[in-house]
Amino acid sequence: MRYRATHATRYRYDATVSQCQSEVRLTPRALPWQALIESRIEATPGPSSVEAHKDYFGNDVTTFTILESHDRFNIVATSIVEVQPRPAAVGDMPWEAVRDELGVHARPETLEAFEYVFDSPFVAVGAELAAYARPSFPAGRGLLDAVDDLSHRIHAEFKYEPNTTSIDTPVLEALKTKRGVCQDFSHVLIGALRSQRLAARYVSGYLRSGADYQGAEASHAWVSVYLPGTGWVDVDPTNDVRPATGHLTLGWGRDYGDVTPVKGIALGGGQQLVEVEVRVEPIDRTRA
Repeated sequence: MRYRATHATRYRYDATVSQCQSEVRLTPRALPWQALIESRIEATPGPSSVEAHKDYFGNDVTTFTILESHDRFNIVATSIVEVQPRPAAVGDMPWEAVRDELGVHARPETLEAFEYVFDSPFVAVGAELAAYARPSFPAGRGLLDAVDDLSHRIHAEFKYEPNTTSIDTPVLEALKTKRGVCQDFSHVLIGALRSQRLAARYVSGYLRSGADYQGAEASHAWVSVYLPGTGWVDVDPTNDVRPATGHLTLGWGRDYGDVTPVKGIALGGGQQLVEVEVRVEPIDRTRA
């Protein structure tokens, strides 16, 4: 499938902003199953400077500096992306064996994955998360089978309720209330996996518009778990699926804080209203 993804973020302030700086992670990653055909990011008012770099995790980061006074600020990212079916996981192995191999660092890729075993700013492992994970991880169960079961439980037991949580809602509060959005579902799954000393990372992306999924028409999030010999395998607990051609990957990190789509600072402005609109629509390759 080839898609045009449009992500518009609009700020309105009740007082003048004298200057601001915004950092965005809105460029889809190039992956074996995902080709970035073209991408552009436009800011209004026009920036005095634009800088681009890759962060620690390999995500593309663009920074805009606006030095003129304004009470409106818009960022629009437009990308054309081609998504192929993902390669199937090659086998499975008992989850305890995965845990033990992560601790040994037998190969370079395992050492790289090992950093995702530990706590991160938005996901701190606790006894509650370990207790929640435990029924999905009986002795000898295959890792992917256990992860699918845990994802299914989150999907079945949690209620998707926009505007009931915020970006700084603690993961244990989301676990207790069993409600929230894709960010909360993903943080709970990551915390539960890390409680078993497994490597799990947070993935930021989009869903195809009009799809029968929770979280379409907005930024979306899911989780990757590391399986030695196969690599990272994605799972979407919000929708109880393995991501496929309807999921577009922007970037990944330890948790939401590493891949926030748009963040920044402003001098002045007072109260602000933020509107976000996301569209991911199939396009005819001959017109792309």
